[in-house]
Amino acid sequence: MERVSTLIIGSGFGGAVMACRLAEKGDKVVVLERGRRWLPEDYPSVSQRDWLWDEDQPEQQNGWLDFRYFGDMSVALGAGVGGGSLIYANVSVAPPPEVFEHGWPEAIRFDTLREHFRVSGEMLNVQTLPDHQWTPRTRLMHEAADKLGQRHRFRVVPQAVSFDPDWHDGLDNAYSYARSKTWTNAQGRTQGTCVHCGNCDLGCPVQAKNTLDLNYLARAEQKGAEIRPLHHVRWIRPLQGGGYEVGVNDLDARAWRLIRADKVIVAAGSVGSTELLLRCRDQYKTLPKLSRALGRGWTSNGDFFTPAFYPDRDLAPSRGPTITSAIDYLDGSDGGARYFVEDGGIPDLLGNLLRHAGKHPRLARTRLAAALLEYRRDNTPFENMMPWFGQARDEPGGRFYLGRRWYAPWKRDRLRLSWDYRKAEKAVQGLADRHLALTEVTGGRANTPATWRWFKNLITPHPLGGCNMADTVKQGVVNHAGEVFNYPQLFVVDGATVPGSLGLNPSRTIAALAEHAAAQWR
Repeated sequence: MERVSTLIIGSGFGGAVMACRLAEKGDKVVVLERGRRWLPEDYPSVSQRDWLWDEDQPEQQNGWLDFRYFGDMSVALGAGVGGGSLIYANVSVAPPPEVFEHGWPEAIRFDTLREHFRVSGEMLNVQTLPDHQWTPRTRLMHEAADKLGQRHRFRVVPQAVSFDPDWHDGLDNAYSYARSKTWTNAQGRTQGTCVHCGNCDLGCPVQAKNTLDLNYLARAEQKGAEIRPLHHVRWIRPLQGGGYEVGVNDLDARAWRLIRADKVIVAAGSVGSTELLLRCRDQYKTLPKLSRALGRGWTSNGDFFTPAFYPDRDLAPSRGPTITSAIDYLDGSDGGARYFVEDGGIPDLLGNLLRHAGKHPRLARTRLAAALLEYRRDNTPFENMMPWFGQARDEPGGRFYLGRRWYAPWKRDRLRLSWDYRKAEKAVQGLADRHLALTEVTGGRANTPATWRWFKNLITPHPLGGCNMADTVKQGVVNHAGEVFNYPQLFVVDGATVPGSLGLNPSRTIAALAEHAAAQWR
């Protein structure tokens, strides 16, 4: 039976920060990650394989993206060493201080996190898009804010991306990967600079995107932490005399492992951490004293997308960082709705497919290969489309629970989400209406997607809550440092603990909260 000091479950913005800081403190840290350790040549955008993760059969299908459908709400999750940093759109922004004034533990305020926001920004090498690299979408955002008399709300957003100040789109073959300049980061990993290839969400092929495997996790490994990919944790059980036993499915070996740890940190994300603890409380009965608040207070963070079309404008949404700028309405001046408008990008799936096909060994020297690669260089899909994007501060209207399968009603083992769209309606509708107003003032054409207009369905890549932090066990699942009420030395440190919507991209906040939790470690 293996025994370790600190076991971390998950390697996203919570788990990676904790692994780094606790390894620096001298702890023997082992990180269990359900997904693979991805290398650029294995990214689905490069290999055209392994796109999806299947939670029911992860031994057979353990790809890049875990897409969960819960009826009116769907959730997109990353699967791999680096967690959500693999699939997010690079934005690394702190919320306004007033976000922390209500609904958080007394110990958590903006001033508590201020230094942690700064440190996490340094670790992630956060930068902003250089002025001469503004994309057509960036310029459209600026124009739209200006025409509405809201120029003061526009800003270029900070991103965990490394830019080359000498790059510009007038260079020959500007978007070629060969234009990326290699460099060595502070953690000793080789990266490249951004060439605006548009593949941020599918794996940056030049590694200009500062994913967690290149910084926090790299530093953790330098300090002795061990990262084990394809290890899927299924249950946690307290031991007499202290510590915990963890049941792990080794997906690569297709075998079960038992690991004992003095401390366990659950960092599998809003969905993953909540599901794991629900199973421990309600299915396996190993953690029966978990708070009755478990699963409650979940929010989609108000993510919303509106496609707009401009027949006479080339907007090239598959070029440039996925998101570059924002128009900030988080002050509630729009009838009380609070939201953060962003431009969106679309990965060039067709172009990636053509690049892959053009380099196939059987085609590489043929005229067809040359034609495919030439087509890819000269054509940009959806070139006239502006994907208006953004987040809104919706009310927590979701509850995760374990439900029954129709074909096995005696079992309660299926993760379900009950989500009340009315909790999100005011904020999301405000964002949706703003998208239409921005489109109209810039001469485009858009309609609110029917999935929202008719069915009130949403998709979110930014789930928050489910193991909410609070001051008491009646109010939440963990305290301000992530320690689980009633279970000493068991922690949750990730987006599951965020007790409300932020209304903007949450990665920097999750990292800052993890820095805070690590600072409390004794």
